[in-house]
Amino acid sequence: MKKANGIVLDKPGKPHYRIPSYFYIIVLLETVSKILERLSALHLAVAARSLGILHPNQCGSLTGLGCFDAVATLIYEVRLLLAASLKVSTFFLDVKGGFDNVCANKLAGILAKGGVSAYLVAWIKSFLPKRQCRLIFQGTPKIFCPVAVATPQGSPIFPLLFVLYIASLHPTIPQGLVISYVDDLPLIVGSDSERSNIHSLQHPFSVIQRQGADLGIAFSVPKTELIHWRTPKDRSDVAFTPIVINHMLFPPSQAVRGLGYWLTPTIQSSIHFGRRLDHAQASFTTIRPLSAAGKGLSSWYNRKLVFGAILPIRTYG
Repeated sequence: MKKANGIVLDKPGKPHYRIPSYFYIIVLLETVSKILERLSALHLAVAARSLGILHPNQCGSLTGLGCFDAVATLIYEVRLLLAASLKVSTFFLDVKGGFDNVCANKLAGILAKGGVSAYLVAWIKSFLPKRQCRLIFQGTPKIFCPVAVATPQGSPIFPLLFVLYIASLHPTIPQGLVISYVDDLPLIVGSDSERSNIHSLQHPFSVIQRQGADLGIAFSVPKTELIHWRTPKDRSDVAFTPIVINHMLFPPSQAVRGLGYWLTPTIQSSIHFGRRLDHAQASFTTIRPLSAAGKGLSSWYNRKLVFGAILPIRTYG
């Protein structure tokens, strides 16, 4: 049950494919193993909540707390601070290769310290190490090789294990909040100016970075973004105050993709739904030839395609 096949697929839109990170690896696991992992994940989720080892601001991989809950919390906190006549800024962080850097021993220590049963901790310590995978693509020798990655992608339990692993990366902010959706961490602060917000963001980021280094994880620079919020009625000059992190300059964006949603400084939804409609139209254009008059699929199958390939894309969020 520790052996898996990794199907290698290229990510669309890349300039070339000479870099390993330009490929997806879809990991196929044993069905029986996935059933056992799912049962263990359900048991661990109940134990984690009852023991309080999850942070209250964590969403994702938890029943009843999905992406929508995270972005709703973000928008609520931003509007709450704006209503208090404060300037509000958010720094979006994304854990770099988070699932690839979970240390089994450190995770086991976190769970044991939190009061998880010794049996479940032992099961997780046995589940994570000594795994093997063989990559499936044209010309591969199809030989199983040891995998240094601690959490197997595609496993029903590994997202929950990662959420538990980074529960400590949520420092308290006096006028603000740190929330997370799996490996996305927005830092929200409010003060009397955007420049003060920049200074207020520096400290919690340094705390998160230091704690992340202790766990063996870092943050992705290309996915790091800054946004300064404002109300639609705000007639003051648009703020362009950047933030400097690790000697790198991050200017504020006029549209960010955070927590799966496209967000603008005035918290308008038009850009998000405009992109959803574009994607739905592209999906429709792709499947439309399948329903040519007098040939192709029946109306019943066309209806199934609409519900499976168009409506979920159009109505996301």
